[in-house]
Amino acid sequence: MVKAGIIVGIVALVLILGSTFLMSPLCSPCWGIVLGLAAGYLAGVYEKPLAQNDMIKKAVIAGVIAALFAGVGSLIGAILNGAYLNPADLQNIYQFLNLPATMPDETTIWVGQIGSACCVGLLNLAVMAGLGAAGGALWWQVRGKNNPEVSIDQ
Repeated sequence: MVKAGIIVGIVALVLILGSTFLMSPLCSPCWGIVLGLAAGYLAGVYEKPLAQNDMIKKAVIAGVIAALFAGVGSLIGAILNGAYLNPADLQNIYQFLNLPATMPDETTIWVGQIGSACCVGLLNLAVMAGLGAAGGALWWQVRGKNNPEVSIDQ
């Protein structure tokens, strides 16, 4: 579970850091869906537990470990994005999208970037833990229950 969580966590850190820096911290939950499933499934591949309950527990832990890495990537990406973004660029984006032209200041940009990264990081924690359990259950249905050493009691 730890191995799967760290492997998927490193991938999550890179993907979420990149998407947060290039676009917005709000892009992180999209990656969290796929990466949570992957963490749960990989936990089954590496651990091969003998009971379904054990599989679900290990998959959730793998999802949480990966989500912690994703949260770090989200915060680093938000800091980089906040440092790169300036009010004049936002004004141009607002005009391009025909939005009301309110000029945000630097403080508003930083609060928005860091605040949204923290909120999205917490959302990712829940999503990746839950979908880690789903990935673990998927592994159990595909591979785990066919193992001759598996315990029937769940």
